[in-house]
Amino acid sequence: MNHSKRHAEILRIVQDEGTISIADLADRLGVSLETVRRDVKPLTSDGTVMKMHGAIGLPAIVGEAPFERRMRENSEAKRAIARLVATTIQDGESVMLDTGTTTSYLARELLGHRRLTVVTNSSDIARTLATVNGNRVYMAGGELRSDSGAAFGISAIEFVSRFSVNHAIISIGALDAVAGVMDYDLEEAEFARMVLSRGTRSLVVTDHTKFGRQGLVQVCGFGGFGELVTDRTPPPDIAAALAAAGTRLTVAEAN
Repeated sequence: MNHSKRHAEILRIVQDEGTISIADLADRLGVSLETVRRDVKPLTSDGTVMKMHGAIGLPAIVGEAPFERRMRENSEAKRAIARLVATTIQDGESVMLDTGTTTSYLARELLGHRRLTVVTNSSDIARTLATVNGNRVYMAGGELRSDSGAAFGISAIEFVSRFSVNHAIISIGALDAVAGVMDYDLEEAEFARMVLSRGTRSLVVTDHTKFGRQGLVQVCGFGGFGELVTDRTPPPDIAAALAAAGTRLTVAEAN
C-alpha cells in the first residue's frame, strides 16, 4: 500500500472507530509503528484527525467527555465481551458491576434480561437497567466523578459490602503478569477489590489493550478472581499466570 492509499485507509479506519491507538492502527495496516506515525503526521497537522496520547481520533469525538470517548475505543471488542458474559447471566439473578466502559456495554447487553438485581456505583449502568423488565437497581452513594458519573469513596465501598450477589464483575485499567489486576486510581482499585469479594462468581472483563500495562495500584493478584473474559488470547506470561492461579480464561471473538 503506497503513501496516499494508506492515508485514505487511515481516514476510513478512524471514521469507523472514532479513536484508535497507534499500535492497533499499525497492526490493522500491517506496517511498522514508525511508518504509521509518519503517515499520521500530515493528517494531524492539517486538523483532519487529532492526536492523543498514543492514539488518534476524529476531532468531534476527541472533544467529547472522557467516558464517552472511552466508550468508542475498541468498541467492537468490548461489545463481543459483553455479549458473551450476558449469555452466562440468567433472569432473576443478581449482578454487581463497577464503573467502566466494558461493564457499561454489558449493561446494554442485559436489557433483554428480566428481574435482575443490579448493584453498581455507575450512574450510566443504573440508568440503563433501572425501571425496565422488573429489575431492581441499587446505586452506591458517594462523590460523583465528573468524567464518568460514578460514585467513589468510603460510603460507596461500605454500601456494596452489604450485598452478596451471583455475579461480581469489574473492568480494569491494566493486567500485568507479575502484579495481576491493576488500576490507575486508588479509590477505583479499592472499590473494584470490594466488588470482587461480593460475588459467588468473580469476573474480570477487559479488552486486549490492557495486557502488559503497569497500573499504579494493584486490585488483586491472579488468584483474586475466578474468571477473565477478553477478546484475544493473552501473551504467554499472562496466560501462564492465569493457569497457575487456576483462573478460567474465556476469549470472545468480535464479529
